[in-house]
Amino acid sequence: MKVFKFGGASVKDAAAFRNLAHIVQHYGGSNQLLIVVSAMGKTTNALEQVFDLAYHQQDHSPALEQSRQYHLQIVQALFPDAASPIYEELEHLFSKLDNTLRHLNKAAGYDQLYDQTVSYGELLASTILHHYLKSQNLNNTWVDSRKYIQTDTTWREAKIDWDWTERLVKRDLPAILNEQLIVTQGFLGGTNNGLTTTLGREGSDFSGAIFAYCLDATEMVIWKDVEGLLNADPKYFTDTIRFKEISYQETVEMAYYGASVIHPKTIKPLANKLIPLYVKSFLNPAGEGTKICDCRYEKLAPAYIVKQNQCLISFSVKDFTFISEKNLGTIFNALSELRLKINLMQNSAISFSVCTDWHEQRIQTLRKTLQDEFVIHYNSGLTLYTIKNYDTESMNNVLAGKSVLLEQRTRTTFQFASK
Repeated sequence: MKVFKFGGASVKDAAAFRNLAHIVQHYGGSNQLLIVVSAMGKTTNALEQVFDLAYHQQDHSPALEQSRQYHLQIVQALFPDAASPIYEELEHLFSKLDNTLRHLNKAAGYDQLYDQTVSYGELLASTILHHYLKSQNLNNTWVDSRKYIQTDTTWREAKIDWDWTERLVKRDLPAILNEQLIVTQGFLGGTNNGLTTTLGREGSDFSGAIFAYCLDATEMVIWKDVEGLLNADPKYFTDTIRFKEISYQETVEMAYYGASVIHPKTIKPLANKLIPLYVKSFLNPAGEGTKICDCRYEKLAPAYIVKQNQCLISFSVKDFTFISEKNLGTIFNALSELRLKINLMQNSAISFSVCTDWHEQRIQTLRKTLQDEFVIHYNSGLTLYTIKNYDTESMNNVLAGKSVLLEQRTRTTFQFASK
């Protein structure tokens, strides 16, 4: 039993859909395969803009129509028969989305409404894929992941009810998989009263791992536009290398520090059941890729991770006393309440500094919340560099020409924030 996860780049146009079907035909088998698919191309970004317009009572129709035309053009290329049921389903989904956008109940709050609308990207992609695979004689069942991945109401980053999710998945899906493939959505979950939740941006990897865990899969494969898990993003570094094999623990740490290939929550459920994860290229499906598993090795090459759009926030007590554990507790509680993830932290006698992703509204709320107790300064527009398994040469290469505001190193990890 396998789980394949395909991201937005692997369903960005008609040629990509055809390539995906080729991969399923040659590497997936006729059953015992669950396919998790993300929204097509940059659809999530587009729907975020559509939703924001609607929420602020601006005309969202042109932006929504642009997204509809994007999906329609791909459907027309894949389904030359205008009588195909996909056309009616596509219009039905966009009609429902438009109706949702026109009747937003602001009392529900921005994040809850975001989940109910932006989630349509995955519903559209999975519906098109379901019909296209059927047209290629790949029998499959479309499954609504919101009815199986059960979550709380932490909108935009929902937490999984693992026991209930596993019970539902094992009740229904193995019988289907004995007969044919399953196509479902990444990124989405559901509450016990039928509302849609999302699992965090790029959360489709996590969705695949949830299904793999619940189905006791023999393996999970994430299909990317790279040859596997690389030691650096080619956008920032030349001469990258591919890891042939790497451990769960090392991958978790790389994901935690911001490596973009794997969603940070993906590894834990797989590691708990020792399910190997393969990262392979949909451009070269016969390639070896990277195997992530329970393994050991002598030494790994340095891994370079870059996080843009960072904010360095410094807190100091107003009466110049030392930063105490009580002070730290107050700061941590405020950061947690505002869902500001700490990417780097450091304290001195009279100050405490954290590096977080830049969220202007949340950071301004943080300042207002703590301004009576602390003097707060911040720098935005920074870049956070992390080197896992660093050595002197790798440090010197990355530090060259940088203006460093804060740096920190452990035995295996070197980090610094730079302008």
